[in-house]
Amino acid sequence: MSTPIRNAPPAGRDPALTAAPTPVAERALAPDLARGMMLLLIALAHVPWFLWTSETGSTLLHPAEGGIADRIAQAVTIVFVDGRAWTLFGLLFAYGIGQLHARRIAAGSPERDVHRLLRIRHWWLLAIGFVHAALLWQGDILGTYGVLGLLLVPLFLHRSDRTLRIWIGGLLGVAALGNLALAALGQLVPAGAGAMALQQQAAAEPSYLVSVLLRLALWVPTPISSLTGLVMPAAFLIGILAARHRVLDEPGRHLPLLRRTAVLGLAVGWGAGTVQALLHLGVLVVPNPSAFVSLHLFTGIFAGVGVAAVFGLITHRISGATPPLPARALVALGRRSLSGYLAQSLIFVPVLAAWGLGLGAHLSSATAMLVGIGVWLLTVVVAHRLDVAGIRGPAEVLLRRLTYRPRA
Repeated sequence: MSTPIRNAPPAGRDPALTAAPTPVAERALAPDLARGMMLLLIALAHVPWFLWTSETGSTLLHPAEGGIADRIAQAVTIVFVDGRAWTLFGLLFAYGIGQLHARRIAAGSPERDVHRLLRIRHWWLLAIGFVHAALLWQGDILGTYGVLGLLLVPLFLHRSDRTLRIWIGGLLGVAALGNLALAALGQLVPAGAGAMALQQQAAAEPSYLVSVLLRLALWVPTPISSLTGLVMPAAFLIGILAARHRVLDEPGRHLPLLRRTAVLGLAVGWGAGTVQALLHLGVLVVPNPSAFVSLHLFTGIFAGVGVAAVFGLITHRISGATPPLPARALVALGRRSLSGYLAQSLIFVPVLAAWGLGLGAHLSSATAMLVGIGVWLLTVVVAHRLDVAGIRGPAEVLLRRLTYRPRA
């Protein structure tokens, strides 16, 4: 009489599609810690979009004027947030793909089943992004990551390290040349703020139904523009390569790499951000300061990679002991990053947009930053309480049920 295999999936089910969630004790600390802090950057990046009564300056949607506190808030956001948060998020998203793939293969799932699992998951991310954009937020990034996963996982997940490095270098090189060309052309052709003004219109629209149409019109091109910008694909490939070598899972084995990456990445990313902040504030004067916005956004990948390295170093420093309460709370939010991300929109948009309470009309850069920090802190507290109670994030539960739904 044969002994039944414990925890074996029912007959006809794919192991890759019936796996249990990764136990908390087995999750790497650094990626979750970075995701938790990254959501603060996301919040600070989004709140300026709701200042729909202000006249925009030369840098994205930051107001052209303001008091001392407002100018400080604008400078901090430009240096540390704009174009930096989404590349960090993209790197961590790809890192999570690498972790999921490695776990499922180690559990005995066939390669084709794991790829089908990833494909299903990325289609659902794209669908959730569409709903998120239609109902609340045209700046949704979930759809972008869904498209990146659908296109790049089949092409690059199993490519050699050398191939990945060549592609990363090539993508960044072409992107750098393209953005330098745009900056040079911008000196001859004034770069208007028309595209960014459309973002304000979505927040300023008093009719909810009309705002839905505006949001979708703004969201639909985003995944394609993210691909053609080349920076997000490069960040994605960096995440795949880092996951393959468990750089954030085992930071102690990669300390020299993490230190070099942190120093060089932050020096380039924050240095370029400082130049852009000085242009925005009028401290540096050039004929057309808005021409350098695309170059500023390009350098965000260096800051994003540098910040990820910093969290790897922090994790190594606190490993072997119980993390302090702030770190545990950030990790709790990182484990529920999808829920935390969507929660920001659930709070920001109805409160700040014109079709809701319309409070964005009364905010300045400084007060908007305080709102962003406050909302992020609220999600940190809620996530920590859920973690203590052993409750997973609702969005994570939904995505898991959609991805791992029973199949005959």
